[in-house]
Amino acid sequence: MAAEPDQDAPRWLDADEKEAWTGLISLALLMPGRLEAPVHQVSGLTLFEYMTLSQISEAPGRVIRMSELAYLTNGSLSRLSNVVKRLEQRGWVSRSPDPADGRYTLAALTESGHELVVSTAPVHVRAVRELVLDPLNKADRQALARIAAKLRTRPSDYGQDARQP
Repeated sequence: MAAEPDQDAPRWLDADEKEAWTGLISLALLMPGRLEAPVHQVSGLTLFEYMTLSQISEAPGRVIRMSELAYLTNGSLSRLSNVVKRLEQRGWVSRSPDPADGRYTLAALTESGHELVVSTAPVHVRAVRELVLDPLNKADRQALARIAAKLRTRPSDYGQDARQP
């Protein structure tokens, strides 16, 4: 009688899968520091703080729900809340209940926060071009966007309460 396959046995990576995984995790560990260094040098911001301010600056009226901001920055609501609190203390962001639905909190960019984003953006985009986009051709960029879209999920996909607009 043949033994039944173990349902809990790990599905080990084959060579192609290992190459894909190793490439992805290497980039995931390498890129944040490389992208953060120039931003931090000119503004004192971490990459996550800059991305938070930048996403608010691109929202209509420079105001966005915290839950949507958490998705756009790939941060948990608790991490984002702590970061926004620090940005608020520095005078770059303000928070208020959403008048359309008080269960939500809005984050708004102040004028000084907008000035900071505007002054930091050229340094950030230069790093993004140099480190990510310029080495790729159009087909590579399209493939990267397609792969990122497949792998990116909203916090609600993990069962967390992340109300979306």
